[in-house]
Amino acid sequence: MTDAEWTLDRTYRGSSGEVRWAALGAPDAPPVVLLHGTPFSSYVWRGVARALAERHRVFVWDMPGYGASEMRADQDVSLAAQGRVFGELLEEWGLTGAGAEPAVVAHDFGGCVALRAHLLHGARYRRLALVDVVALAPWGSPAYRLLGWHHEVFERLPAGLHRALVREYVGSASAVGPGNGVLERLVGPWCGEAGQPAFYRQIAQNDQRFTDEIEDRYGEIRLPVLVCWGADDSWIPVERGRELAARIPGARFRLIEGAGHLVQEDAPAELAVALSGFLT
Repeated sequence: MTDAEWTLDRTYRGSSGEVRWAALGAPDAPPVVLLHGTPFSSYVWRGVARALAERHRVFVWDMPGYGASEMRADQDVSLAAQGRVFGELLEEWGLTGAGAEPAVVAHDFGGCVALRAHLLHGARYRRLALVDVVALAPWGSPAYRLLGWHHEVFERLPAGLHRALVREYVGSASAVGPGNGVLERLVGPWCGEAGQPAFYRQIAQNDQRFTDEIEDRYGEIRLPVLVCWGADDSWIPVERGRELAARIPGARFRLIEGAGHLVQEDAPAELAVALSGFLT
């Protein structure tokens, strides 16, 4: 798929609604699952996914309430719900049981989702790579918390003002600034009748308690772990990444120069090389 053709062509009906997903690479290759964060979608993984698909079967998905997946008013899109849905998908894809475990690569709050599924729901991974993840308290900027506290007010913003807010917010995740085409692709799902309230809904439902529940258990992780971090991440400081790696037995830490929080856009080649080396 080219960037313009990035389409999730398969559907799974999960406990939090319809999930769109796709798979790249040979069906018999070692499986890798990529998890996005907020307020993004699987689109941020497009370059890395294609690179990894040379040697792996790569699964990508938009979490419920994000990207091409279902968005609805009564939807549970909390980190707890996403962790449960991820476990459901692993069953759907046949990636459970001895010998079937996938490698998992997670970004932003996808890290919390992967960690919760592993520590709370028994999901088993062959390896785990955590890229600028939400995993340690405190997290959430003052602006992020403000949007969540007053989500019902912000849901009623004029469409143009809402789009401008989301563009500024998403753009700030990149140290070099994503191109207009990329930015529009990431912003687009959050606009319109369903997308605008969904943007504030997911912020309102995300809460630090979902990482508080697992933070003291990182020392229990017994699998190879790589922690990658953009050197210029303005959303989550590099020190948080070093601390996370120190809490996980045997974890390796990799700093990616010239990249902000959205490492996949700022340094896709460097990230792909780091992940490929770790996964193989």
